[in-house]
Amino acid sequence: MNTAGHSPATPRRGLDLTPFRGLRYDPDRVGSLAAVTSPPYDVVVRPDGLHHLQSADPHNIVRLILPQAGTPDARNEQAADTLRRWLAEGVLTTDPEPGLYVYEQRDGDGMLQRGLIGALRVSDPAEGVVLPHEDVMPHVVADRAALMRATSANLEPLLLTYRGNGSTAATTVIIERTAEQPPLLSTTTEDGFSHRLWALTDPADLAGIREDLAAHQALIADGHHRWATYRRLRAEHPSPSAWDYGLVLLVDTARYPLRVRAIHRLLHGLPVADALTALGGHFRVRRLDGTPLAKALEVLADAACAGNAFLLAGDGSFHLVDRPDPGLLDRTVPADRPAAWRRLDATVLHATLLEHVWGIPEDDPARIAYIHDTAATVAKAERDGGTAVLLHPVREDVVRELARQGVTMPRKSTSFGPKPASGLVLRALEP
Repeated sequence: MNTAGHSPATPRRGLDLTPFRGLRYDPDRVGSLAAVTSPPYDVVVRPDGLHHLQSADPHNIVRLILPQAGTPDARNEQAADTLRRWLAEGVLTTDPEPGLYVYEQRDGDGMLQRGLIGALRVSDPAEGVVLPHEDVMPHVVADRAALMRATSANLEPLLLTYRGNGSTAATTVIIERTAEQPPLLSTTTEDGFSHRLWALTDPADLAGIREDLAAHQALIADGHHRWATYRRLRAEHPSPSAWDYGLVLLVDTARYPLRVRAIHRLLHGLPVADALTALGGHFRVRRLDGTPLAKALEVLADAACAGNAFLLAGDGSFHLVDRPDPGLLDRTVPADRPAAWRRLDATVLHATLLEHVWGIPEDDPARIAYIHDTAATVAKAERDGGTAVLLHPVREDVVRELARQGVTMPRKSTSFGPKPASGLVLRALEP
């Protein structure tokens, strides 16, 4: 009997998205569905973000994805105990039959995203089915893997994109037909996004989607560390098993384009004045006195059209850093990668500024933090006396082309969105 709700892993040439029995909150057992959701674990960025989410509802999903205790082992055991308790109390319940889930997000600015949440067969990089575009930090993968081992669950889906045939594709037709029906759940989170979820269980629909997706490859838009975690855990368990699959949201960006934003850096222990002094004339520096954040980002966008450019903040002002010395780039940026990779702002930031100018290891959480929210990055730098480094986003076509060449970008180079809300559907890996 297939208690995990998916078919055994078999070699396939493309995407293999399979049904599963979702774990979902019982709306009668929680304050509201919005109150138990959270952004993905690495996007809880407000200064009081964790406390705010924990206070929103005693069953907020953040208690599973970011448990709080004195040691890593204690945190993971706490998450496992919490999950077991919520299951025993009926706070989380298992859907009666395996299915894929149509997931929709809307905001007030006209953004509409629809995709499929399912259990995707975990593939090896050599298969070219799932394309990463960023490097990962080993300690984060180890942390996520320990949490998944302890809970035996995929607690939140990662975000994958593929380029389908738009509105005529079988998958899109099924998704949009389903979205005309009453949803399983509907809620609006405090960021203004409305969320709706439907279950797809019809065998003909599932077969049509499976056949359609088998011809495609996907790009990891958000969740590189979770995908690396899936691969690590799959290798630890005999196949076939539920660990051959991982929870994903799959979006056809030919039909529903995503927004691409930058992920910014917060440099601890490096005041802005020291960061600027260390540049030593290798970059042009312009102080943008009295410039609000929105205008400063416009200045950054204009400068990025001509070459590498960054905004430094943390001392109450913004500083545009651009026009790097070509000789410095020649000495510091690796020459064994495509020109598009060498020109990336994230490449220059990591290879030239972090490593050679400021001497900050990119994988040292005591020295550097990666933050999605622009205003939060600036606020944290000003409060802590550090330096915020703000970047301009990379175009999706550049990301996809580099990924197809097998070239990974520096870690945390992009932020695709909107990201799926955590807490709407989970996947148990053991009965």
